[in-house]
Amino acid sequence: MLSRDELLKAQALQRLAVPGVAIESGKVRDSVRIGDQRLIVTTDRVSAFDRILGAIPYKGQVLNQLSAWWFERTSDIVPNHLVRVVDPNAMLVREAQTLAVEVIVRGFITGVTATSLWTLYAAGERRPYGIQLPDGLQRDDRLPTPIITPTTKGTAGGHDERLTRDQVISRGLVEPDLWERVERVALALFERGQAIAHSAGLTLVDTKYEFGLIDGQLALIDECHTPDSSRFWDSDRSHYDKEFLRRWFAERGYRGEGSAPKMPDEFVAEVAQRYIAVLERLSGTSFVPGPTPADRRVAQAVTELSRAP
Repeated sequence: MLSRDELLKAQALQRLAVPGVAIESGKVRDSVRIGDQRLIVTTDRVSAFDRILGAIPYKGQVLNQLSAWWFERTSDIVPNHLVRVVDPNAMLVREAQTLAVEVIVRGFITGVTATSLWTLYAAGERRPYGIQLPDGLQRDDRLPTPIITPTTKGTAGGHDERLTRDQVISRGLVEPDLWERVERVALALFERGQAIAHSAGLTLVDTKYEFGLIDGQLALIDECHTPDSSRFWDSDRSHYDKEFLRRWFAERGYRGEGSAPKMPDEFVAEVAQRYIAVLERLSGTSFVPGPTPADRRVAQAVTELSRAP
């Protein structure tokens, strides 16, 4: 594991800039179209409560490398968009027609945001997302069976839209037959993820999947089972994911509005170590940072790929 000093000396990859190349920027990743493929650059920008709060060292590399690791281990369940990893921060992927609905699979009732399952349940909702939940559940309890809560992507600074299965169909967001396949695949991915996490001494609590169509076939896209897209608990139920970051801000009264409190160096280093720990424990290998400066290497890869015939 990298030391505090090694982590805090890391150069964060911020927004990608390549002269003459159009970059599409998102909350935590940038992308550039290269012919009929796309280079996705997962940066170190931090997202919590849908706001950019700062930089966690090597976060981008963890998200990128861990997604690629999971794509390899789930490709027998559903194809994915990965072509190859071209840099520790970047992967070349196939272009996909993104489905309008994202899928969250939940194995436990937890969370601190306004749309989290526990927040809604604690406020008295027993059918959040149209799913009947029993009385008497406590925060962080295991659910009787994993459940799917569909959502559309929220606007910048806003929460994702809550949906039910019936709304997905009635609003024409996804065709019924395709949605049935999405649900089956999502549950199979979650089961595989839980089994692999369990073997590493971790619990996969819940996760968000994004799907798309490639040549008309369902494919897994975006990222998969990372500390940003999934909740991971250690054996003592301590968080090894973005929830650890969110709870720190929530304890200080910040939930996404106004000025965020500054993260002290010790906390930044601890978040980075927890992210890296997920990669190391799942893969069984030590995390080795890619060469720096990362932004220059990624820019070079983008330039070379964009010029290739």
